[in-house]
Amino acid sequence: MTQRYLTDQQDVLAELARDGSESRNERALLVSSEMTTPIWPVRIKSRVDYNVYSVRRVLIEDAGVTPIEFGEELEAANLAESFTSQGTLAAGSYAVVFCLGEKNVFHVRP
Repeated sequence: MTQRYLTDQQDVLAELARDGSESRNERALLVSSEMTTPIWPVRIKSRVDYNVYSVRRVLIEDAGVTPIEFGEELEAANLAESFTSQGTLAAGSYAVVFCLGEKNVFHVRP
């Protein structure tokens, strides 16, 4: 490691110790081959309520081949739609679901 890198890291640690982490606006997504990937393609099955949909995972194979559904249906919220009105995303649409904590979310505009 270079001296500059170590100095930068020491500055960040000193700032965190002094000010805390509340003022920092950072996000990270960790994907590792040693853990279950929290991101997967899905097909929209139906709307549950508001912007929450029932979805099912799909396996995407070669171009020109329809994705194959597998596994249990699960619920996921569409962040592209309002949380206070009924969603309008059509069944059969595809999305990429992210597992954030205990919630499944995706972003698809109807």
